[in-house]
Amino acid sequence: MEKYKKASKHIAVLAFPFGTHAAPLLSIIRRLSEASPASMFSFLCTERSNSSTFPKGHQKHDSIKPSNVWDGLPEGYTHCLKRNPHEPVDYFLKAVPQNFKDAVEALVAETGRPIDCLITDAFYYFGADIADELKVPWVALWTASPRALFSHAETEFFRRHVGINDPLDKPLDFLQGFASIRVADLPDGVVRGNFDASVPVLLNKMGLTLPRAAAVAANSYEDLDNAVVNMLKSRYKMFLNVGPSNLMSSSPFDDRHGCLDWLERHQPLSVVYISFGSVITPPPHEIEALTQVLEESNFPFLWSFRGDVEKQLPPGFPKRTSSKGKLVPWAPQQKILEHPSVGVFVSHGGWNSILESISGGVPMVFRPFFGDQKLNTRTVEAIWGFGLGLEGGTLTKEAITNALNFILSTEEGKKMRQKVGVQKELAYKAVQPNGSSIENFKTLVGVITCHHYLP
Repeated sequence: MEKYKKASKHIAVLAFPFGTHAAPLLSIIRRLSEASPASMFSFLCTERSNSSTFPKGHQKHDSIKPSNVWDGLPEGYTHCLKRNPHEPVDYFLKAVPQNFKDAVEALVAETGRPIDCLITDAFYYFGADIADELKVPWVALWTASPRALFSHAETEFFRRHVGINDPLDKPLDFLQGFASIRVADLPDGVVRGNFDASVPVLLNKMGLTLPRAAAVAANSYEDLDNAVVNMLKSRYKMFLNVGPSNLMSSSPFDDRHGCLDWLERHQPLSVVYISFGSVITPPPHEIEALTQVLEESNFPFLWSFRGDVEKQLPPGFPKRTSSKGKLVPWAPQQKILEHPSVGVFVSHGGWNSILESISGGVPMVFRPFFGDQKLNTRTVEAIWGFGLGLEGGTLTKEAITNALNFILSTEEGKKMRQKVGVQKELAYKAVQPNGSSIENFKTLVGVITCHHYLP
């Protein structure tokens, strides 16, 4: 506990343990710890999440200490595939905010060091009240897109303008920057779906509470979705784009499956890279359609497949496609997307994947599943113009074939590559010395180390 006593600041970080929230949050916290080496950061999350987010023998950033909070699960609860995947989320959300309050109180008692600043995943609207009780500033970190944040921040506004029976293809042309977005593209819980489900309730409360934050920081950059960014700046005390995080961290990559060597053997812009993230595997009939296209086409492919190859892919598929395809359980995605042989990225449309695809200058094909993925898909396709949503929204032979041919074999596909190339340049410019994200990050460091509590 000596480091806590010597630290100039003790900063508590409250992370969300589900989906891909904790890792991007930790990435930003690592940057903050490097910029403020005299500060100690206590990273509070569930034991299950911390064990996967922090590698064994965690030493490198020892000014960041993981601390476990209760996950809300009943005693004896076991995780298994047969259970509803939303069940642990619901249990956890019933345990907040008291589990975090208890953990913070125990942390202060254990270290003898009070909290000087509270940083939370933006989901945690209750961060405002905890910070007020502690009399410290509250900083909220949003790990998804600014457009998704705006959709949740302005839920009441959207509900006033969109009727319950309005068609799903109705454009949101009553709002600047949203004319190409349709009702169906908004995240569940904004204007449709179960408004009383735990996550929509959480996000609605977040939207109402974020104006109380000393700062809201996002994993994006100023020149991407500028109109939406400016609207967010007008709503918050401070809105800071401090990304893309993937361009600002220099962590070593793991290529244990030889993906980069395999890519070296292929022509420029020829390879189809496929990954649906770490949470979702498409349903069996969609997997079958995708494998049929890959087997019957001439496109070489690299597939980061998180499921069980033997049980979830057609018998013999890996062997039959071994001359042109490579299946791996994990891949260094950023490095793959930067490789010149990759021509298109088939993705679920998660925000981190989009930022990595921009950084690599690779057009995208989307099969979105939940959360902000439909909104991301529509934004990239209809507003930014460097990706395609699948016809019908799901993986079918015809839809996949048409999308891959369009991007890899047509002049319009070349134009998409040019458009994503422009954004690639802007993203790199943002993280250069004196770039907008670097300057915003300096401001964020000032907020957490120098900002005084203002009720």
